[in-house]
Amino acid sequence: MKKFLSVLLAVLMTASIIGVFAGCTKDKEVSADSDLAYIQGKGTLVIGMTIFAPMDYYEGSELTGFEVEFGKAVCEKLGVEAQFQEISWEAKESELNAKNIDCIWNGLTIDDDRKASMSISNPYMDNKQILIVKEENAEKYSTAGSLKGAVVVAEKESAGEEVASTDPFFDGANYTAVDTMAKAIMEVKAGTAEAAVIDYVTGIGSIGEGTDYADIVMVESASFADEQYGIAFRKGSDVTAEVNKAIDELIADGTLKKIADKYKLGDQLIVD
Repeated sequence: MKKFLSVLLAVLMTASIIGVFAGCTKDKEVSADSDLAYIQGKGTLVIGMTIFAPMDYYEGSELTGFEVEFGKAVCEKLGVEAQFQEISWEAKESELNAKNIDCIWNGLTIDDDRKASMSISNPYMDNKQILIVKEENAEKYSTAGSLKGAVVVAEKESAGEEVASTDPFFDGANYTAVDTMAKAIMEVKAGTAEAAVIDYVTGIGSIGEGTDYADIVMVESASFADEQYGIAFRKGSDVTAEVNKAIDELIADGTLKKIADKYKLGDQLIVD
């Protein structure tokens, strides 16, 4: 009987030890699979972005803008520090999947292709693509086909590029890709391009009266591709749900509207 009890006790102890190790292994696997645990473990959310007002831009040596303040507010709720890293927009998904960045937070247009390859937050801002030209050319380039033979630029791999490359309005135009929307505006200013396709949101903060591009205007009769912005994370990331929750809280307490109004974006904000 004593021998039987000893054997039984040994079996139970072995099973208990195996269970502990199995539990530890399971916890380790969950942690390894959790993007949230990875980000909170290192204490930073690395935000991939490009420079364009009013979203991300420098005032002197300080990075500021709507997305900068928005990102910091969300990170505070996540308990991590926002770290902003400038990237090539063309390489954004490669940077994300290589974990060089943790998200793409930079006026990212939500579309089916991006939803298939990344995890994207709830939309937070309405946008559309617009045509910009020098004020003196606004009437000249106001109709479909009027840009035939003219140089049109847009940021590579952007929604603007899709419009400039496929919309009948640009039939006969000579499309050229540039690195950033800021560069597209500069090309029009310099006269090396007659027109550019950029985000409406960018146009609000970058051109017209009170900016360095006071002689650049939106062509009122030419707007395209109504769209919405979202924040992109790695496919299957559990960070997305936490960010959505943080955004809802920032909407509910009025913080996000206050940030948006500061950059003249309050009317574009999605608060429902």
